[in-house]
Amino acid sequence: MLTLVDATVRFAARAVLDRVGLAVDEHEIVCVLGPSGSGKSTLLRAVAGLQELDAGQVLLGGRDQRGVPAHKRGVGLMFQDHQLFPQRDVAGNVAFGLRMHGASRGEQADRVAELLDLVGLPGAQRRAVASLSGGEQQRVALARALAPRPRLLMLDEPLGQLDRSLRERLVVELRELFDELGTTVLAVTHDQGEAFALADRVVVMREGRIAQSGTPLEVWQHPADEFVARFLGFDNVVDATVAGEVADTVWGKVPVPEDAASGRCRLLVRPAGVRLVPADEGLPCAVTARTFRGTHVAVHLEPRVGPRLEAACALRDAPGVGETVGVAFDAGDVVVLG
Repeated sequence: MLTLVDATVRFAARAVLDRVGLAVDEHEIVCVLGPSGSGKSTLLRAVAGLQELDAGQVLLGGRDQRGVPAHKRGVGLMFQDHQLFPQRDVAGNVAFGLRMHGASRGEQADRVAELLDLVGLPGAQRRAVASLSGGEQQRVALARALAPRPRLLMLDEPLGQLDRSLRERLVVELRELFDELGTTVLAVTHDQGEAFALADRVVVMREGRIAQSGTPLEVWQHPADEFVARFLGFDNVVDATVAGEVADTVWGKVPVPEDAASGRCRLLVRPAGVRLVPADEGLPCAVTARTFRGTHVAVHLEPRVGPRLEAACALRDAPGVGETVGVAFDAGDVVVLG
């Protein structure tokens, strides 16, 4: 459906996109993640035809899009701020693209009704945009983007302005809707939870390049390098020397997976792999803070030497601030980073 070949965009001397190669299959949902300035929104704009490439190609259905204006690319684009027309009612907003494509009034009315049912706003045709909640505006913007039946739907931080509980609910609904429609989706977000819940494949960007691409499970379990690990929120990273199934670190001996390559490396221990034991049975650490994370408590630990550690444990098992505990490590949550 979509192929980027060495896609490059420069702003002055800086490459905002640096020879990016990416392929999105038909019916696939791909989410591009990255910090501010990583190039993810520029990538979306380049595919949409809103940003010209300095080098490389954008191919849609195998056809080079150089020189093809945005309105002729057959893609739908939904922005973070929705960009609804305040002077038009809901039906007028959803039907906008259909009118641009010459659909008759009857065709417009049928398609609008179909889409409003689909996004959970049946009968909302005559409602004013100003009367809609943030979540309802998001649904109208989605219906408008889907109305012309785009071959590729692109979402730019689609849920960024909504509160967390609404985001978590809508991302599930979006996933179900795209599966039902068979929509090909390229989405940009900085929210890893949103991306991992929505995507078939996650692409992590750094400084205009792709740092890692894989299924949500692959990226979560095996970050490609320290940048990806820290971007995902994993901070238990330390220098190590691997020999066999053990790594020597400033935290002591840490078990590693059987297939770990020998030699010096950076080692990640996910918080789930930091196991709390009696102080005399593991690495002694002082508990410096506890953070409630909804499903677990993040326990912040200060060893006598080396960087701080974070452990994840159930609320009922979380030690108090000021206590001294021991730490042991589980090989299943240890990753040798590239």
